[in-house]
Amino acid sequence: MLPNREGEKVPNVTFKVREDSEWREITTKDLFAGKTVVVFSLPGAFTPTCSSSHLPRYNELAGVFKENGVDEIICISVNDTFVMNEWQKTQQAENVTLIPDGNGEFTEGMGMLVEKNDLGFGKRSWRYSMLVKDSVIEKMFIEPEKPGDPFEVSDADTMLNYINPNAQLPKFAFIFSKEGCPYCLRAKKMLNEHNIGYEEILINKDYTPRTLRAVSGAETTPQVFMNGELIGGSEELAEYFSKN
Repeated sequence: MLPNREGEKVPNVTFKVREDSEWREITTKDLFAGKTVVVFSLPGAFTPTCSSSHLPRYNELAGVFKENGVDEIICISVNDTFVMNEWQKTQQAENVTLIPDGNGEFTEGMGMLVEKNDLGFGKRSWRYSMLVKDSVIEKMFIEPEKPGDPFEVSDADTMLNYINPNAQLPKFAFIFSKEGCPYCLRAKKMLNEHNIGYEEILINKDYTPRTLRAVSGAETTPQVFMNGELIGGSEELAEYFSKN
């Protein structure tokens, strides 16, 4: 059975990282002493669940974690620093600190180093998350020990719910737009003014007008969706913000 280390100090480890073409050493004291830190650990960079769900959601909710007393969010994986650096770039995970546990020393010290020989991975970390306060582990969420790669309890939302069940989740927008469209520029300006992140899809570049009609039932741009709800064009978006 994988150990639950609640109440214990994190392992004393020095990580080798590559920054600005220079080697640097980071210790667990640097990462945890005097801080409240959320850690999540996963089997490997660039792997499906890690890239599609685990890392992106922690990155997305980083601001909410900080509003609720978390100083830093750290992702640890048994990968080398070059792999972790490149993964952070491709994921655009600027809100999470990615730490390479290349030798598996931290993971072994946590009792979470497992064999993934069936996948050709060798020794990797079991998936888990933890809340660490001044180097002491307050809470751990360890994935159930069953075949495959379970992802049930170490997610960002579970951790945030533990820290503050009433935490307010951020809004996120999705906007269909066209190049040179002044109404689209107005809509994006409003989203930025309200600190709402958004993903933009350009009609006639990324997708055809047929996609716009199929998704929104409209032919004009912009068409803005907020947390999955269709708001409409720039006028409707302005009305939405006047009421919320």
